[in-house]
Amino acid sequence: MLGRLATTANFTVADASHSRAGNRPGARADKRTWFRRLVEYLDPGPDSTDDLIETLAEAEDKQLINAESRGMLEGVLRLSEMTAGDAMVPAPRMDLLDIDAPYEVLLEQVIETAHSRFPVYEGERENIIGTLMAKDLLKLQRAPNLNFRTLLRPAAHVPESKGLNDLLRAFRINRNHMAIVVDEFGRTAGLITLEDVLEEIVGEIEDEFDSDAEAGDIFALADGTWRVAGDTPIERVAEAFDVDLARGASDGADLELSFDTIGGLIAHEMGHVPGRGERISMGGLNFVVLHTKGGAVRWFKISSPSAQHGAR
Repeated sequence: MLGRLATTANFTVADASHSRAGNRPGARADKRTWFRRLVEYLDPGPDSTDDLIETLAEAEDKQLINAESRGMLEGVLRLSEMTAGDAMVPAPRMDLLDIDAPYEVLLEQVIETAHSRFPVYEGERENIIGTLMAKDLLKLQRAPNLNFRTLLRPAAHVPESKGLNDLLRAFRINRNHMAIVVDEFGRTAGLITLEDVLEEIVGEIEDEFDSDAEAGDIFALADGTWRVAGDTPIERVAEAFDVDLARGASDGADLELSFDTIGGLIAHEMGHVPGRGERISMGGLNFVVLHTKGGAVRWFKISSPSAQHGAR
């Protein structure tokens, strides 16, 4: 108690000295009341990220901010504690283009994955020689004799330990939207995009490829296969392809259909959330994962002898 009184006394003297200084010409006026400055001195407010997050929760409870604003502000705070390694797409799940692949193969991969940018490798996947804008691939269609290498742009590389705050600043300054993440030995650890960083702040960003229109969850592809959204109801898939997915387990056993979506059913059957390119057969249908996002499968490609005649 004596210590607190002594502290208050010291503050009062300092405050009085500050007030006298404020009367001098050129001194910056402090418009806070003496009581307000005393309160701020005795209770300086949050001094850690956790304290700030608690303060944001209190602000939402008092309806000073809404839930969406609170979520974004918390994302900004946590961004300063995250690194590129925390938000990257791991190397095994990176969608890469082979510099030596035929144009038709490259075009098919671009269409299936629906990315706007791709790392390009030569020989081994570790040997990334540049990045390609998907729109630049159209130039090869108009000029087949054009050297593919002339379309490549330099690939940016960042260490796993690079903070997301610094990475976001670098993306803005250099006008890059994608970087290759390397580990401490210089090997490719993964890939990170501007969208990955922004999603840590605003949450998952949906685009037209992520749309899940109720009547548009099953699409016919030119090669006779079908593209099916991961959140399509199991009953709709079963009806469209005239199959019994309850008897579609890979080991032949009947399944307890306690899932609503085809993505949930397949993840259960595989024992994990599958990554792009993984395959499974169920109910006479062959499923290939086309696109994953946010820890879930967004699109499958389905093929089967019966599907060649068209889903209903």
